[in-house]
Amino acid sequence: MAKKSKLTQVAVKIGAAMGRADRKAQQVAKAGVLAKKELHAISKQVDVLKRQLLQTTKRLRKALS
Repeated sequence: MAKKSKLTQVAVKIGAAMGRADRKAQQVAKAGVLAKKELHAISKQVDVLKRQLLQTTKRLRKALS
């Protein structure tokens, strides 16, 4: 069985490192997309709560006057 050359061994190590880095980059990108969706959903909830607060404030002022 022929021995692998140093060049082949180094190429395998470089390829493996690139593969790990690519996988990690994909995971980070996926997490970023998920965080963006969650932030959008939270901002919608905040908008709804703001509207409810305004309506409640109007009702309370009307009731107190």
